[in-house]
Amino acid sequence: MVVIIDATFGVSRQGQGHGSSMTTWGRPLAKELNRAIATYLAHAYDGSPPPGAVRGRLESLSAFAATPFDCPVMERSTGEDPPRFSLRLGNRFYPHMKLVVERAPDGLGHLFRADTHDRHIQPAPNSKEAEAFRELMAKNQSLAEAIEAAWEAENLATFKQFLRNDLARRRGLQGQ
Repeated sequence: MVVIIDATFGVSRQGQGHGSSMTTWGRPLAKELNRAIATYLAHAYDGSPPPGAVRGRLESLSAFAATPFDCPVMERSTGEDPPRFSLRLGNRFYPHMKLVVERAPDGLGHLFRADTHDRHIQPAPNSKEAEAFRELMAKNQSLAEAIEAAWEAENLATFKQFLRNDLARRRGLQGQ
């Protein structure tokens, strides 16, 4: 089992696991996924408990603690070895933001990403909702950046960190 979120939010089951599905890339261990979820929630809800729907998803996920990527609340891209998993955790402004775990560009590891999930639909530019939606998108983007920065500070893999490491590796190869 895995600690999905700490006791502050009401779920506290323990254990670890990658998921039982065949995989060619290194998905995070349940312990690492738990850290990413806890950090996401702390920022997304400013330290307050998430709404009931999110707590329900986390309780469902805890039932799959040894194999979290097999849980139905984990949305997955298609294919036998999906390169992307999403967990809809929302935030205090918008219920559709997601924590994403995706295969790293090197095809081996994984990355965490905060997906604002707000670019697929937008009101007409002249509509009375347009300005409010632009403000919402700006809040979501700022929050996503804060979550990803916090993940980096906790040594959780993000795309920016992957790029920095890749550039450093390339510089090292050039000097040889």
